[in-house]
Amino acid sequence: MKEPLVPVVPMSHTAHIRSHRKPRRSATSSIAVRAGVAGGVLSMAAAGASASASAAEPVTQTIELPTLTADLSAQVAQSAAATQQAAANYELRAERDAAAAEAAAEAKKDLAAAKKAEAKKKAAEAARKAAAERATRSAERTTLSASASTSTSVSAPASGSVATVVAFLKAQVGDAYVMGATGPNAWDCSSLVQAAYKQVGVDLPRVSQDQSMAGTDVPLSSVQVGDILYWGGKGSAYHVGVYIGNGQYLDAANPSKGVVIQDLSGYPASGAVRVL
Repeated sequence: MKEPLVPVVPMSHTAHIRSHRKPRRSATSSIAVRAGVAGGVLSMAAAGASASASAAEPVTQTIELPTLTADLSAQVAQSAAATQQAAANYELRAERDAAAAEAAAEAKKDLAAAKKAEAKKKAAEAARKAAAERATRSAERTTLSASASTSTSVSAPASGSVATVVAFLKAQVGDAYVMGATGPNAWDCSSLVQAAYKQVGVDLPRVSQDQSMAGTDVPLSSVQVGDILYWGGKGSAYHVGVYIGNGQYLDAANPSKGVVIQDLSGYPASGAVRVL
């Protein structure tokens, strides 16, 4: 069977070549293209103006301004920290000063209280001692009054060594009393007694406590001229003098009286010792 015949259509000799004509654009596409071109031109103009303005400014400002700002911020921060630290130090110092002042005030108050208590204690002790001495003197005054005439009658006349001692003592009447002094114009009680007996070669101890332990004990009812009188306990005497007869004794009494002659009845002795 024979195949059917296909009709052959003659073609142009340029049909295989693409047309050099551009495709026709629609009106909408043309408007969009024109708007884009216009926008691009405006953008380029604005960018150029901005570049011109930027080129007019110094380059150093855009680079250094952030650096200067950072340094200034650091300085401000450091200054603030230093100020805060100084304030804290000042507050701490003020607290310490206040604490020290308070401690000093408390210590001063405690010291004043301690001194007051000590003064009261000493006053009470002095009052007790004075009362005991007054009681002793009252008892001895009674004994001495009863034996005053006997004492005068048994007193031997001052002669020899005794006379020398008494003469030396009377020559010092009117001299000053100075604690610790040893003559020749100022004495205390024991230095005067020691110097008087040294005139006759008798070496006595320096202080009243030891002088009350020297020689032989003598009852007050039998006291004689030249005997040493003492006040206070034997071995703890606080004052000494020398009996010169007629119920009198001579001593370096105190700073207000100095070296004087006094009546034994006015200030009875506690005991007596004989060294001659």
